[in-house]
Amino acid sequence: MERWSELRTAFHVAKLGTVSAASRALGTHRATVNRHIDALEEELGARIFIRNPKGYTLTELGEELLKVAQKTDQLFEDLVNRAKTQDGPIEGEIKITSLLPVTNVLMEPISAFRRANPDCQITIISTDELQRLEYGEAHIAVRAGAKPEHPDYVVQSFDQTGLNLYAHTSYLSRNGTPNTVADLAFHEFVMPALNERRLAIWSWIDEHIADPKVAVATNDPLVVREAVYAGLGLGVLSDIDVAGKHDLRAILPSHKEWAIPLWLVTHVDLHRTEKVQAMLKHLRAFRC
Repeated sequence: MERWSELRTAFHVAKLGTVSAASRALGTHRATVNRHIDALEEELGARIFIRNPKGYTLTELGEELLKVAQKTDQLFEDLVNRAKTQDGPIEGEIKITSLLPVTNVLMEPISAFRRANPDCQITIISTDELQRLEYGEAHIAVRAGAKPEHPDYVVQSFDQTGLNLYAHTSYLSRNGTPNTVADLAFHEFVMPALNERRLAIWSWIDEHIADPKVAVATNDPLVVREAVYAGLGLGVLSDIDVAGKHDLRAILPSHKEWAIPLWLVTHVDLHRTEKVQAMLKHLRAFRC
């Protein structure tokens, strides 16, 4: 197919959602964008977009085309960057996705990367949703829990983070320190969402405390962390959450089975690009 310009146009429409936004990004007229889409669909013999009043939505074929366009765009950007830099600073954008509680450990390696590559913009996507690397939604994913098994993903260990039940010294000064498992029944808890309670440590807590007294309930892990910091109750925090917090106390003996493994995940097609490899090098140098 000899329609690279049309493919690039379709990629921008898919990414931005409207013809107007794509025409502004490409510096072309709306009519040109529409003509490119029509030509591409004519060559493919099928629709790649569903037109609606709010914009353009990809068809199933369009989703597949977007994967091709995204990879092509990223690989070409990497080629241009290599030609321009010749071992100099990297330019462009690199997108990293991570769960919110894990973003703390990313700041130091990202800072080191930025000092070496000041013209490269870092976009951090902090979400519980898994970004689809095969669609170019992120270059690198930092994931927690079971090892990702996607056949097109390159998965590397990023160490692990331990979990424990913590309390702020202000809470302990008001309520005393639980010295036995039985004592926990008399204390107040910051209770997370059900998906967080599937962790092994919460299974242990549920097994040993029949009806925990809830001071704060929340579906946001950041709120759990802040509530424990504020002394509102006992809560499960990670090694990442408590790093540098000298006024927090671990309540339970540590258990290896409570630790959560962390993974660096990339798509096989972009794994070897210069900027991804450079960022992975910095991330691996600053393990938890």
